[in-house]
Formats: sequence, C-alpha cells, structure tokens
Amino acid sequence: MRTSLTALTALSALTAQSPAQEPAARQSARELGVIVGVLPPGPRNAITDVRGVRVGQVTIVAGDSINTGVTVILPHGGNPFRDKVPGAIAVGNGFGKLMGSTQVRELGEIESPILLTCTLCVARVADAALTWLLALPGNEDVRSANVVVGETNDGTLNDIRRRAVREADVLRALTAADTGAVAQGSVGAGRGTVAFGWKGGIGTSSRRLPEGLGGWTVGVLVQSNYGGILQVNGAPVGRELGRYYLREPLGGQGRSEAVEGGRVGEPPTANRQPPTPDGSIMIVVATDAPVDARNLERLARRALAGLARTGSSFSNGSGDYVIAFSTVPVARLAERPPLGNEAMSPLFESVIEATEEAIYNSLFLATGVRGHRGSVPALPLDSTVAILRRYGAARP
Repeated sequence: MRTSLTALTALSALTAQSPAQEPAARQSARELGVIVGVLPPGPRNAITDVRGVRVGQVTIVAGDSINTGVTVILPHGGNPFRDKVPGAIAVGNGFGKLMGSTQVRELGEIESPILLTCTLCVARVADAALTWLLALPGNEDVRSANVVVGETNDGTLNDIRRRAVREADVLRALTAADTGAVAQGSVGAGRGTVAFGWKGGIGTSSRRLPEGLGGWTVGVLVQSNYGGILQVNGAPVGRELGRYYLREPLGGQGRSEAVEGGRVGEPPTANRQPPTPDGSIMIVVATDAPVDARNLERLARRALAGLARTGSSFSNGSGDYVIAFSTVPVARLAERPPLGNEAMSPLFESVIEATEEAIYNSLFLATGVRGHRGSVPALPLDSTVAILRRYGAARP
C-alpha cells in the first residue's frame, strides 16, 4: 500500500490544476448560450474575480479505482490566521461533514484556507492544512487554529477507503493557489463526484454589480455531488433526458430520443442504480463587499435558492453547505461600517445567479470518468442544448 500511495502522490503532481485536461468539446453554460439571470459576470466568470481570492487544485487519478483530489480557496494572499476575514455558514440539509463550522458560526470569522475533498479524507486534509498554516511566518506561537474542510462522497468512482489524498497533495494545492482562471469539471475535489446521475465536479461563476449599486463582486465555487430532477435555466432537462429522481415510481415518464453515450433512460452508472436525490454539495461564496458575519449568513442562505433552481430538493441523504466570506479583513471592518441590511438585496440576487451558473458549469465542463464501481458519463451537451433551445432556455 505504501508504494501505491507514493505513486498516487507523484501522479497528482502531474494532474494539478490544468485547464488543458478538459477536452475542447466541453463548453461552459454561457458558451452554449445559457445566460443565467440579469447581472453580468466578472472577466473570468469565476470566484477569482473577487480581488485577492486564490484557488488551487490537485487531481489524483490511479487506474480505474482512484478518482479524487483536493480544491483549496484562500481569501487573500496573506496570512489567513493573522488577517482573519468575516465568515458564515448556512446548511440546507446537514447530512455531511464540515470541519470547523461551529467556531465559524460562533465567532463569525474564518482564519484558514477553505479546503474541499472526499468524505474520508477530511481529517488528513485538515492535518495537512494545519502543517501549512502553522509554518507561516508570524504563526510561531499559535496554539489553536480552526481549519475549515468540507467534503462530498466520491465513493462510486473512487475507492474512498484508501484515502488517497496525502499531505503533499494538500501542500501542493495551497502552494499553487493563484488568482487566475479556475479549472472546472472533473478536477480537484470534483474528480470523482456525480450529480443527477451524470458526472458532476467543480464549477464556478461570478457576478458584478453596477457602480450605482456599489460595484461589488460576488464569486461562487461549487463541488457538485447531489441529485434530484435536473433543471437548467428553468428547462426540465432531467425529465426530457429520462434521468431523474422518482422516474421509476412515476412509470418512466420522459422522452425517448437518443443521446450521446446511450439512449435516454439508460442509467449512466455501470451498477444500473436508479437516480437518487441523495449526495452533497459544497458551495463557497466570496465577495469584496464589506459585509459582516450576520449579513454573510443571510448571503449564504440565498445561495441555497440558486441550488434549488437546479432541481435539488435537499433530500434526507444530502449534505448541502454554504461557506461565505468577505475579503475585507475583520480588523478593517472595525474601522469602517459594514453594509447595512438595505444594501444586501443586490448581493442576494448576485449569489443566487452565480450559484446556479456555477452548478451548470460543474456539469457542462465535466468529462466522463470510469471508476471504482462503474462508469459515469458526462451530461450529453448536444441533446441538452437541443432541449434548452426548445424551451427557450438557451440562446442560439
């Protein structure tokens, strides 16, 4: 086992965040004419449009059994423990493991990177993050630190019990984190995830308010691994493709047109399990608006509205979590008044739109993966776009 895990770590270095991993045939929702909402995105349409926010990812693949990784989000390029940022957490359904959540809720502060990984890798990722955090200059006397680590369960495509994420992988993701473009789809913590019976993954989007409303930016990054009845921009894509929760009890209603990788209604996973509403999603929200912890919690709750628009019912077996933060450090918020309640409504609209689009991107940009317990194909884009145009949900 030690030899194989060493090999995994070496391979992860080769598969670290790289947009070239995604074939050109996969396109984002916006590239395919799916325009969500009314607000414009930032220049990258990514969480890194929020000034200072950094993202790093390492993807770990070995044969058909290991498909996992780690994705990290840093609120700024400094020492997150010394320059704490206001933060908040909202929960749709709490069937999940979000390490560090109680202190964030109690103090309204985030003092570490935010890390996403697989369910059984949370403890190892947290330990590696502490190694990184304690080693930062200025933290020599730190004796308590609250690391925030979220997860989704990638056990269908990943041999999750092997806990293939190692300390070196986490440190590499933290070191490589930058403010540039964010790789999406079957990468990082989204490598082994499944959404609506199709391949899920990492997705991101952003919205920028006009100057008259403050000019603030809201960015969202998701790790999608949940189910339900897929809707895209209001169009019933899951129903039309014949892949949706409760299809069998309802008599298999759905269209019977051919799609890439098989026919409609054919379960995409090799184990032929029917679609389930269960699973999880991690949603990370960043903004450069001066928002305190109380209003960040309100902002986080609105991200759940964006999730609901995609067809999630927050099932009993789902873990639906939102972590929201402002890049304005806590110390600076004490020097200037944060935004009042009346200024939050435009930010609410921003986070709803950005969350919805980030989820679509996690599906549209994901590639099919052969894994530990079967294969999961990507959402068929040609058929999906045809459905969207039929319902007026995508521009030509």
